[in-house]
Amino acid sequence: MELIKSIILGIIQGLTEFLPVSSSGHLVIAEHFMRFDKPDMSFDVLLHFGTLLAILIYFRKDIVKLLASLNPAARDEETRDNRRILLYLAVGTVPIGLVGVLLKDQIECLFSNPIIAASMLFLTGAVVLVSDLVRSRGIQMGKMGLLRGILIGIGQALAIVPGISRSGMTISSGLFAGLKRDDAARYAFLLAIPAILGATVLDIGALFAIEPHYVIRYIAGTVAAFISGYMVISLLLTMVRKQKMKYFFFYCWAVAIVTIILISKGL
Repeated sequence: MELIKSIILGIIQGLTEFLPVSSSGHLVIAEHFMRFDKPDMSFDVLLHFGTLLAILIYFRKDIVKLLASLNPAARDEETRDNRRILLYLAVGTVPIGLVGVLLKDQIECLFSNPIIAASMLFLTGAVVLVSDLVRSRGIQMGKMGLLRGILIGIGQALAIVPGISRSGMTISSGLFAGLKRDDAARYAFLLAIPAILGATVLDIGALFAIEPHYVIRYIAGTVAAFISGYMVISLLLTMVRKQKMKYFFFYCWAVAIVTIILISKGL
């Protein structure tokens, strides 16, 4: 039974990590209602690692180009843009890094409170709705500038709270900053790479401390997160491009309302 729960939570993680509905919020809520027995943050870290693999494989060509731009001999315009993107990604990762290091213990406490997760879904839905109505100024991510990179990074840092969607905040921040819709979505995925890696490093001790009887179910959850996450990436890219993100406003608010009602009834 616990194996099935792990797979279900892995699927939830994969689907909700990239859609603007908060994977952490869904996991907190699902774990509450499913009474899932897990130690500390280790399972959540592994599920996020599964979705990280999905990003790395889906955007492998973009990643290779970014890494190739580090070659000092290359001087064409595309290479210069890719070098700037790497700089923006580095700067944009600083806010979530600071929050993760300085407020790690306080943030972890929030992961045991489904009411907080549900309440934050109201904020996620509102932000996604407003951002979807913004008219793009057509700025390419290679030319967006450091200030926009920092602002998008701050948006990502807010999503460390369960219920606030990382993809929702970063994509919305990019749209508010005037990025092309495609570039706002692609940049949000690329910005997730160092953030998820950083979270894994911070909790690496918990991974080594996993008890043997948890291993199989944790691996199953991680694989489920990878597969479902990979499948949903293209869907989100399409929805951002076609200004369909606003539909997630209704979903987030519905989940929040139902969760709060059920918990208030003692479920």
